[in-house]
Amino acid sequence: MSNGSKTAGPHRALPGRREPLDRITAVIRNRASQAVYVMAGPGLGKTSLTDGIVERLSDELNVLQMHGSSALSNVPFGVLTPYTADLTAEESISPVAVLRSMWTYFEKLKTVNGAPVLLVVDDAHYLDEGSAGVVADLISAGWATVVAAARPRPGLPRPLDQLWYDGLAERVDLRLLNREQIEEVLAHVLDGTVPAATVDAVWSASGGNPRILDALLHDAAEAGVLSKRNGIWILLGPLPSDGDRIGSVVAKEHLRRPQDEQEALKLVALAGPVSRKAIEDISGAAVVRSLLEQQVVVEHPSIPAELSLWNVLLAQTIRNTISVSRSLQLLEKTRPHLPDTLLHGEGRTRSVEWALECGLRIPDAALIEASREALDRFRNTSARMIASKVQDPALIPLAQAIQARALFNDGYYLEAASLLDGCWEALLNHADGPAVLLLRAFAHQANGQSLAGLAEEVMAVTGVAGTPQWPLTLMALLRSGGELDAAGLAAEVGTAAGSAVDGATGLPLHAMGGALLAHALTAAGRADEGVEAALMAASELPAIEGSLFFFPELVLGRLVSAYLAMGEWETAERELNNYASAHSPGHAVFNGSLQILRGYSLLRQGRMERAYQVLLPAVEALRLNDPLQLFRFGASLGFYVAARLGDTAQAQRLERDCRDAVAGAPAHDLLAAAHCAAAAEYLARDGKGLASLHTLVTAAEAAGRTGTLLELLAMCWELGDPSVIPMVQNVARTVDGRWAGAMLTLAAGWEVGDGDALMDTAAALEEAGFVNLAREAYARASTLLEQAGERRRSRQAVAQREKCDHELGERFREGRFIAAAPAVHLTRREQDIVGLAVQGYTDREIAQKLMVSVRTVEGHLYRTYVKLGVRSREELESALPK
Repeated sequence: MSNGSKTAGPHRALPGRREPLDRITAVIRNRASQAVYVMAGPGLGKTSLTDGIVERLSDELNVLQMHGSSALSNVPFGVLTPYTADLTAEESISPVAVLRSMWTYFEKLKTVNGAPVLLVVDDAHYLDEGSAGVVADLISAGWATVVAAARPRPGLPRPLDQLWYDGLAERVDLRLLNREQIEEVLAHVLDGTVPAATVDAVWSASGGNPRILDALLHDAAEAGVLSKRNGIWILLGPLPSDGDRIGSVVAKEHLRRPQDEQEALKLVALAGPVSRKAIEDISGAAVVRSLLEQQVVVEHPSIPAELSLWNVLLAQTIRNTISVSRSLQLLEKTRPHLPDTLLHGEGRTRSVEWALECGLRIPDAALIEASREALDRFRNTSARMIASKVQDPALIPLAQAIQARALFNDGYYLEAASLLDGCWEALLNHADGPAVLLLRAFAHQANGQSLAGLAEEVMAVTGVAGTPQWPLTLMALLRSGGELDAAGLAAEVGTAAGSAVDGATGLPLHAMGGALLAHALTAAGRADEGVEAALMAASELPAIEGSLFFFPELVLGRLVSAYLAMGEWETAERELNNYASAHSPGHAVFNGSLQILRGYSLLRQGRMERAYQVLLPAVEALRLNDPLQLFRFGASLGFYVAARLGDTAQAQRLERDCRDAVAGAPAHDLLAAAHCAAAAEYLARDGKGLASLHTLVTAAEAAGRTGTLLELLAMCWELGDPSVIPMVQNVARTVDGRWAGAMLTLAAGWEVGDGDALMDTAAALEEAGFVNLAREAYARASTLLEQAGERRRSRQAVAQREKCDHELGERFREGRFIAAAPAVHLTRREQDIVGLAVQGYTDREIAQKLMVSVRTVEGHLYRTYVKLGVRSREELESALPK
């Protein structure tokens, strides 16, 4: 592979297969069994595993390799020819003579180094009966240890299989790689950060099959789909199904099958999900049963039962190999068995796609239905292709809107806006009218256009007689939401419902208005009401399911933001996880936006390193696709965290991103500006960033937004400015939620200046889950106690503060109040133990040198880790006082 990969493919070092490799080599080394059978279907890594065994044991044993072959499967002892070269023609077909020849060969090997013999047999299912019998005799006699790799179907020849039944051989079954193993493979193959979204996409596309995974990675790199951006591997589009490697893998496997199975697989690939009965009627029940047993085809528990290939990408690849003429023949063959009554959902959509691929004409109403079904499943290319075939002038505007949403999903906002400009007026009286108008507004905003110009266009249209008034209300709603005027927005939401002519337009307006109101209320410090508004908007979603606008994701974002404002971290995370599990098709489109919210949550909790790990890939994802217009906000969060953690290069790059980005969603502009100002202060420490924050605090924008204002004041405080503490107290009293309550508690305790009381405050904050605030309270307490001469208590506060650092996953020291805390001192014993640990001595070796117990060494090291805020020996040296 190119683009910074570390090796040619995932098989070479067996990432993802370390456990079976370790297990098998341990069995061989310990002589626990005379034979190990590795059983796995095609592409699951049998050969790479046996190669790994050979590589690992070749210096310890006399390793011989043998490869079964379909060409030799009917030739008696054919695969053993290299070891029977000295036999006569008559002897070469005698099992006894062949066995003696093998024994002689092994004995000669042993005379060189005295090491035992390891015979590794790949594709052992192809061994003829005679060869299998000889190998079984070698195992029984103990002349060699054997590792035999084979497919479960047809399985090992009877003589070898019998040894397993007799308990003389162990069996290891290779399974599909799970997500964790796929992540291990990618970390091994790719040089850089591989975010969760990329891992998920590769895991889903490969199905955990190592051979397919290998082919996919090569094809994706060759096509430029898998690309390294700013050190992060992201997918620029769907993984290719038409690459050379994946085509070769599929063709090789496909051609090995009997002709009747090949034909059945083509039918399922072209039509699937498709009625099982239909395929059984065409190909025979025995063929279908065989494919199901081999797990090449899977059955869906629907009524009637449906079949599809086990892997969507394989289905696409097989379809790519079928000519149009042959595809048409198969379509005509299946039609008598697939009446329209059996087709629904994805199967119906695939039926329409198949007909269009064959050049057949489909009624326009069916095209609209199929394209919407494809859009619901985020099959954007299919949705665009199907909708583009609509010819009825009355349906063309809706078809264009469907195409526009598909383009929007893929991040082509300019093209989407252009299509919507030509169709939105024609759809004002359509049930999808509000969704289309909203989509148009978001597409134009993504291209940097303000809502004001769009609102003027709508005003001009609504002046025409007979035109509904709700579009004007909707634009006013959007503009009010942008200004975050909670009082005015509540009135606008009520007006929206009254201006809607029916439920078809009223429900979308309610959902949109509720989402905007939720954000306005949250910013105004009324997050509990914001949660209620978002939940009310969510209650409208089932009735507008399948809309051309992304109401679920918009409402989710507002709901999560409200929970975060209240300090309900776990509830916010649960909402994000629920969406991911229930909306997996759309997860790729909205993943970057949702990860920004997750990173924002971690940031507010003070978990800076974890936030950084989430935010950097999320920002890269939003460069490609930013449906909720969070790029500038996300980049500002990344800039802020990078600056706090001291990653100057990344911080400067993200600062440029913030400066150059399109304005983004108005609701996030103030927070984005604040995080940029704070980040600049962390980088320069010249007071200018802090001054900019103070300007934002007193700006007209912040008036009435006490929830946002409290966040800005918290940033000032974190930068070491205690002058804002009285303001924090005044504002926190007016803001809903646990977080505001925790800030008020901290500010009140800070002002009192009682070290012992602050220790109690810190413990309470820690118990409530506000570990970062507890850390600040412990830091302040340590200073006060030190000044009061209570050094023992001060050291306790330092240790507790360091414990909070450890829990938050921090290695860096940020915030002037922490820097002002008493220096950490190691005892003489701790210094001795740490000094030896840094030199590389183990706990036991340190204990022997210092004549103490291992438990004592472990205890001192743990306390030192806590004091220094590190988590491993590797971090000790850099953290030691100079």
